Amino acid sequence: MEIDLNCDLGEGGPFDAELMPLITSANIACGFHAGGPTAALAALRAAARHGVHVGAHPGFADREHFGRRELDRTEEQIFEDCVYQIGALAGLGRAAGVTLRHVKPHGGLYNRACRDDAYARPVVAAVELFGLALVGLPGSRLEALSRGRCRFVAEGFADRRYLPDGSLTPRSRPDAFVADPAEAVRQAEWLLREKGVRTLCVHGDNPEALAFVGELRSALNRLGFVLKAF
Repeated sequence: MEIDLNCDLGEGGPFDAELMPLITSANIACGFHAGGPTAALAALRAAARHGVHVGAHPGFADREHFGRRELDRTEEQIFEDCVYQIGALAGLGRAAGVTLRHVKPHGGLYNRACRDDAYARPVVAAVELFGLALVGLPGSRLEALSRGRCRFVAEGFADRRYLPDGSLTPRSRPDAFVADPAEAVRQAEWLLREKGVRTLCVHGDNPEALAFVGELRSALNRLGFVLKAF
């Protein structure tokens, strides 16, 4: 079975260069919640060197909280923010010789858009405008509203735990994260079997990210998974 391994990069984390060869897709920060032109171009060039597919990772303009707060924005504002960020990264991608393949919203925007039509609609509209794929939680409003408009790629999280309703456990809870690669593999198998995910996310801002992703990748290979971009 094929599975994509994606990671949020270009956010100022210390392991971007080392993580890039271990993944198959990279979600590059667009400068609103973190990063900027220099970090984004460096990540795009590294992705080009390693044959990693790239996508835009737009978020709320809230660098103080790393884009993780759920801000109140109108649909037009969300659309403008997403188009601006995706367009900027697409331009940098041309400079790096790579083409954007997808969009994955970040943090607070991701969580809100997965459950709220007023946030999902403008995200889907922006993704459709650029003719890209949209990455989000299976069963979410993003998936429902993308039908007939843009390709939707169901995402699971290898290093985050879930609530019974399928949403992610809030980061404020002590049990929000999966630290054991063996547990992450078991969760990945569950996500593939029960939720139909096509891509697994690992977070680059995890202090143990390098060891975690390396062990996860090796374990998936041992189980017969073929790591391949969606």
